[in-house]
Amino acid sequence: MSAETAILATLFLPLVGMMLIALTGKSPNLREAVTLVTAVALFAIVLSLLSDVLDGARPSIDLIEVMPGLSLSFEVEPLGMLFACIASGLWIVNSLYSIGYMRGNGEKKQTRFYMCFTVAISSAMGIAFAGNMFTLFVFYEVLTLSTYPLVAHKETEEAKRGARIYLGILIGTSIGLQLAAIIWTWIAAGTLDFTAGGILSGKVDPVLLPFLLALYMFGIGKAALMPFHRWLPSAMVAPTPVSALLHAVAVVKAGVFTVLKVVVYIFGIDFLAETGASNWLIWVASFTLLAASLVAMSKDNLKARLAYSTISQLAYIVLGAALANHYAILGGALHIATHAFGKITLFMCAGAIYVATHKTEISDMQGLGRKMPFTFAAFCIGAFSIIGLPPLAGTWSKWYLALGAAETGMLIVVGVYMVSSLLNIAYLMPIVAKGFFRPAPGLATASAGAAVAPSKSGIQEAPLLCVLPPCLTAFGCFVLFFYADAIIALLRLIVE
Repeated sequence: MSAETAILATLFLPLVGMMLIALTGKSPNLREAVTLVTAVALFAIVLSLLSDVLDGARPSIDLIEVMPGLSLSFEVEPLGMLFACIASGLWIVNSLYSIGYMRGNGEKKQTRFYMCFTVAISSAMGIAFAGNMFTLFVFYEVLTLSTYPLVAHKETEEAKRGARIYLGILIGTSIGLQLAAIIWTWIAAGTLDFTAGGILSGKVDPVLLPFLLALYMFGIGKAALMPFHRWLPSAMVAPTPVSALLHAVAVVKAGVFTVLKVVVYIFGIDFLAETGASNWLIWVASFTLLAASLVAMSKDNLKARLAYSTISQLAYIVLGAALANHYAILGGALHIATHAFGKITLFMCAGAIYVATHKTEISDMQGLGRKMPFTFAAFCIGAFSIIGLPPLAGTWSKWYLALGAAETGMLIVVGVYMVSSLLNIAYLMPIVAKGFFRPAPGLATASAGAAVAPSKSGIQEAPLLCVLPPCLTAFGCFVLFFYADAIIALLRLIVE
């Protein structure tokens, strides 16, 4: 298979999977087998492009010319390669988890759920391999629309209200702000192609540059920069596999990925550093980072606490982009991967707890670690990675981000990163402590066979497919710590 064919396959294979899922909807086993086979095949195709990118090649293909100089085009570069590997690889794990969760919790309309999931992954591939800002914008909107039914999946009034907020903020920011920035860029530069070193140097008055950057940064609503962050906690009404998709596999990662693409390939790192156009963004991202952590500490609902944790962790990446130097960009890009593994672990553990016990409030989880040791051990590992403790993945991304802040001479930003890590401890570790060290008042059994009956040892874990995936991603947090240099070698190609 040629590289050009492989690029198209990453876009269309999930859509073929969607049609097969629709055809096999009446046979759950076959439907879920199709989902898993599609996910594995997609990951294999994405990996087939990796060697070319590592060798310095940039496979590309133009699909449709919309107007002279503007086409729906795709190009595989290192940052997009990283995002595609994360999204396609974690889709496999999340698909396994979805089977256990959807069956264990007795969710309705599962065929629609799996179909929307495949469209979302296809759009994530389009975002990852977009060759220009126009193409990225098109797939960015498709991702929003395809995940709307997933957020509203339960069809309760609360779910519908959360989905409306989700759709309203994301569509409103992208159409009202991001599209305006794209049009401005097209008029000023005459192109929207992602170009090494950027396309705006000498094309936009440096006085106006911060305003153009603001349109992009606030227009990329999926990055959840305050005050456009409310969609993210509102979307927590969705089933937990959707929350994992939103927070680790596709949506928020598409947001911060787009932030980095805009900074690196539209503005250019050196141009931003020379003009100081991103200085304001440093303070907005720092505020978001700390404020979201403080809000997370106040939340008793586990998914709500993890949602605000995600807002804070996304701000790490936006802050790295705003610092506009090589170390910070490397750290921000690496944090996309390390946060993905840590946060999907935490969300899947939250879902496993719900399936086994129907508990959602942290105050009700005392002693659960003794009943669900594998789930809580995985949660602990994911939390340590988010905090940035060795030997876990988050250590290296936070290290590079701190180096980037130090290189600019902004020691206050180093302090922001350090204080945030302490706040990570404050809102994550009490969950582990309650689970393992507080006495359990008793464990309620979930409805309709959702939980496994307690064994003689007192262990009452969720079904295997709800427990195995977070254990795998927790192990992945260890693996990424020892192989982070391979990711850094890939990412260096975008800053050198």
